[in-house]
Amino acid sequence: PRHEVTRRDPDRPLVLEVGCGSGEAALAFAAAHPEVDVLAADVHTPGIAHLLLALDADPRPNVWVARADALDLLDHDLGSSSLAGVHVFFPDPWPKARHRKRRFIRADVLDLLSDRIAPGGHLLVATDVEDYARHARAELDAHPDFAGGPGERPAWRPVEGYEAKGTAAGRSIVELRYRRR
Repeated sequence: PRHEVTRRDPDRPLVLEVGCGSGEAALAFAAAHPEVDVLAADVHTPGIAHLLLALDADPRPNVWVARADALDLLDHDLGSSSLAGVHVFFPDPWPKARHRKRRFIRADVLDLLSDRIAPGGHLLVATDVEDYARHARAELDAHPDFAGGPGERPAWRPVEGYEAKGTAAGRSIVELRYRRR
């Protein structure tokens, strides 16, 4: 493994938050679900620093932080059926056609997620970019290991930066809720 993913109790369910930013959603999920461990991953140091400061002020024994690319964690550090769920909130939409291959929700990543998420586990995606929502839904609907579609916003998830900006700009928030078959 490239990153040490060691938890106090490896038998507890684990949820990965991809691109956690400053961690508000990860902290809120952890508070709402104390029986679940949360691995909050991001490559950007300022967001990770903000999350670590928040954890210093209000420690949560079920939150783990990784300054790492989520794909690296999934590829090298997390095993088959090791995740109870994955959260992808307001990912980079890569709007230019030549960059779309970088979008997180795509067939090869869904193949990896279908191996890492245990059967019955969840995949939550939220975006304020209509094109990304259509793309993500098409990819997820086409994948044989995921079932679901548009759903309700999780009650525990706070309104964070990108969501607030999108709403202020008049964009609708699309919530996608899928289960691993």
